[in-house]
Amino acid sequence: MAPPLTQQPTTLSIRRPDDWHVHLRDGPMLAACAVHTARQFARGIIMPNLVPPVTKVAEAAAYRERIRRAVPAELEFEPLMTCYLTDGADPAELARGKEEGVWVASKLYPAHATTNSAHGVTSMDAIARGLEAMEKAGMPLLVHGEVTDPEVDIFDREAVFLDKVLAPLIKRHQGLKIVLEHITTREGVQFVEAHPGRLGGTITPHHLSYNRNALFKGGIRPHFYCLPIAKREEHRLALRKAATSGSPQFFLGTDTAPHTADTKECACGCAGVFNAPVAMQVYAQVFMEESALDKLEAFASLNGPRFYGLPANEARITLQARPLDAPERVEVPGGNKSIVVFRPDTPVGWSF
Repeated sequence: MAPPLTQQPTTLSIRRPDDWHVHLRDGPMLAACAVHTARQFARGIIMPNLVPPVTKVAEAAAYRERIRRAVPAELEFEPLMTCYLTDGADPAELARGKEEGVWVASKLYPAHATTNSAHGVTSMDAIARGLEAMEKAGMPLLVHGEVTDPEVDIFDREAVFLDKVLAPLIKRHQGLKIVLEHITTREGVQFVEAHPGRLGGTITPHHLSYNRNALFKGGIRPHFYCLPIAKREEHRLALRKAATSGSPQFFLGTDTAPHTADTKECACGCAGVFNAPVAMQVYAQVFMEESALDKLEAFASLNGPRFYGLPANEARITLQARPLDAPERVEVPGGNKSIVVFRPDTPVGWSF
């Protein structure tokens, strides 16, 4: 690992990172977005919330091939597929997918928690047999950690999930490794820290970059709206401390989630931030601001592979210390639609 940096370097070279939480969509959206993830990352944990969701081994294998075809071969990107858990998930199908090397993990969406989660899980009892099969197969569970009870305030749904759902789940399934994805709260950080060896946590570039005030700065800003929603400043600071701590429990997961501008800029806009073209640049900026550039490689390139039992990448990427140079929009093939690229409110001084 590189020694601590006393001043900003002009370049930054690290092992090629991986993205442990990616939404690539399908069809024209896949064609538009996959290349941006592949330019920065060697591997990506691919979210299965398509329409219909990816619940069968054959569906995951076919989707993996569509992703590979959408990425230029010279970028050498490997999609790591996941199973969308539904009530009554088939234990045999889960075990077979892991054994055949198609599924790396399974994803728990509480029903109606976020985009395309209508088929998600309604209770932990409904997937108990599936989780037992995952324990035996050594298959991690990836969790969207929010309750969906409309009586619970949207800013409290992560904290309530930890108490009401995740704490009993880890007690019930002692052998299950779990990733609490896109952590947004101090409570989430503390929960992961309290379970070393069993729990990991991913943190997005946008949740490190702004708090909930940014959603309403000068008006409603739909391209800052995602789920879980950004929280108070105290929580953002807790995320920054965790990400830059050097702890092996926290690693990179962008949760890049593209939607076309017309579906964001409307009366009932979609939740999701498209950050793939700027992800590593924003992470580098955050780590520089926290005087922790020497810890970026562990967060981006080492901790995730270690948690999943995979080798770290040998190839390297280099960032340049110059103002961010990235597109403001990405055009979607086959129509007059585009996706707005995430930009923090504060300057980013890194680029490829």
